[in-house]
Amino acid sequence: MITIQLSERQEKIIDIVKENQPITSEKIAKKLKLTRATLRPDLAILTMSGILDARPKVGYIYTGKSIFNVISEKIKNIKVGDRKSVPVIVDENTSIYDSIVTMFLEDTGTIFVTSEGYLSGVVSRKDFLKSAIGGMDLDRTPVAVIMTRMPNIIVTYPEESILDAARKLIEHEIDSLPVVKEEILDKGNKGYKLVGRITKTTITRVFVELGNNE
Repeated sequence: MITIQLSERQEKIIDIVKENQPITSEKIAKKLKLTRATLRPDLAILTMSGILDARPKVGYIYTGKSIFNVISEKIKNIKVGDRKSVPVIVDENTSIYDSIVTMFLEDTGTIFVTSEGYLSGVVSRKDFLKSAIGGMDLDRTPVAVIMTRMPNIIVTYPEESILDAARKLIEHEIDSLPVVKEEILDKGNKGYKLVGRITKTTITRVFVELGNNE
């Protein structure tokens, strides 16, 4: 978990605003025996983070939000479609051997399987290990034989939040999610166009960026 620590001076500014709001930057500076120029970066950080609200000709007020409230709100506003990466894909008819080679060449832990352009399955390192230990003919057996098939695949959508995707990863104890767009096929059947992936690394990167105020 990333710990975001406000400076001692920023904490004092928050306390002053809580007790005297609305209060101008000039009065805050006077209470801290500092210049307004010295406080300007701290006030900018507290305002941009959403902890304080600056109102013209009125002063600063405390919003009631903690830094963790602010981060939570930001995460909810980040969409899967904005952070998805390129998925590694093979066709159902690809041999297990060729799929293993693809996995290692692409340096990924999960491969998504498609049929006629639509998501049909997913296969992991563990699946490949089981097939190798089980004595399968890796060159002749298609990857479709060992993959997890729809509808037993947990998916996410571009319009979902990163927070929703993170919950799915944790709840189902998986390393990645296919990002899909749902389409209606013949006879009312649903098809899922694979448009990306979200991984645990994606989620971690988002938290790091927020922790660094990027």
